[in-house]
Amino acid sequence: MIASRRATWFLQGRGSLLILAAAVLLLPLIVSTNFHYRVLVLVWVFSLAVIGLNLLMGYAGQVSLGHAGFFALGAYSTALGPPLLNMPPWASLPAGIALSALVAFVIGRPILRLKGHYLAVATLGFGVLVYMGLSNEIRLTGGPDGMRVERLLLFGWSVRSNVTWYWITGGLMLLGAWLALNLVGSPSGRAIRAIHDSEVAASALGVDAAAYKLLVFVISAAYASAAGGLLALFNGHVTPGLSDFLISIQLVTMVVLGGMGSILGSVVGAALLVLLPQVLTFLQDYEHAFLGLIMILTMIFLRSGLVPGLLKLLTKDGHEGNP
Repeated sequence: MIASRRATWFLQGRGSLLILAAAVLLLPLIVSTNFHYRVLVLVWVFSLAVIGLNLLMGYAGQVSLGHAGFFALGAYSTALGPPLLNMPPWASLPAGIALSALVAFVIGRPILRLKGHYLAVATLGFGVLVYMGLSNEIRLTGGPDGMRVERLLLFGWSVRSNVTWYWITGGLMLLGAWLALNLVGSPSGRAIRAIHDSEVAASALGVDAAAYKLLVFVISAAYASAAGGLLALFNGHVTPGLSDFLISIQLVTMVVLGGMGSILGSVVGAALLVLLPQVLTFLQDYEHAFLGLIMILTMIFLRSGLVPGLLKLLTKDGHEGNP
């Protein structure tokens, strides 16, 4: 039982960061092609967005169906910075993060007063507004066809290699995971988790629920914006499809499959939905059906998600083995 508790503590705390760091360092030993590196870059990019969304959903208990809006804001800010403001791409990325955080602060104050499905619909409306704006502003954003993104330059060197992007996105994903773990373990993180358990009880204990919900909403938007900006720089092109409702659903699904309230689960969920479609291509027309079956079975047998569910099984086995 003690061993299982130690394993649970390790996987839920800083140990998860060690596991992720080991994965980033060791995966290049088993992959070699540009295609494999490209897929892994997408895993790290979406993991960053999902970590932020998990802070909002898994730890604070707030639902968002419009996070693709922040994802697209980060991407388009990175794309528009160089031609409109003569900013280098590396500066456009943090500028986009700041813009998304500001937007989240402005819209979060009124919509976070809502709860449950009302909050979900409100965030969904934000995502739709971003999609419509990007699609209709043809002169600024290129409309449905999108626009080109200037390549990232570091010390006069154009970053194009998939291998280089693997290390950039992997390193930033680890940074995002480390920051999230620090937040969760801080007094603010404990207040956020208290809101998830019971907003009324947390308020009775002196927690400013409105302020902390707004804080985590802004942070999660910043994570999504950073991921969107990285994807824009990596692909060299952006389209309004980045703010599509299905992207928001995909992010939420990654959170739920990997495990709500688990930073490691965020990366596992992102990896699962990015890698499985590549692995299941041999099924051709039945690919999506098999992917849906895997998701259904996961929710039936591991209702809390892959990582928390496996941890519960580990703890249970350890308890039964020590009468």
